[in-house]
Amino acid sequence: MIQLIVGKEGKGKTKEMLDKVNKEITQASGNIVYLDKNAKHMYELNNKIRLVDVSDFDFNTSEEFYGFICGIISQDHDLEQLYFDNFKRIGCVADDAIEAVLTKFEKLSEKTGVDFCFSMAVTEAEVPASFKEKIIVSL
Repeated sequence: MIQLIVGKEGKGKTKEMLDKVNKEITQASGNIVYLDKNAKHMYELNNKIRLVDVSDFDFNTSEEFYGFICGIISQDHDLEQLYFDNFKRIGCVADDAIEAVLTKFEKLSEKTGVDFCFSMAVTEAEVPASFKEKIIVSL
């Protein structure tokens, strides 16, 4: 399953995502990983949530990022959910590639059973039509 939190930059998507992930950990039976561009929000996350600061890794393309995510999934058989804060930035996703990259992640989610939640600095109108029903928050 894929979920999207969308809105222009500075509208509160990160706060929405932090609230959601902290609520989900109380009900989760498996592990949750939160990916961010830095460790700034470390103390806002429940200590049972694993924070991955992607700035520690050198990604240049969305393909490299996808491989990194596959590696995370392959190493944790109890992984239940992955949260991506500022997905376009941390995942090196160009505006014209959003639909293709989300489709690839959707297939990965279906194959592995891991749920993904992405926050993206785009308006609801900029979300590809095939993913509009995946929007859970639009700011």
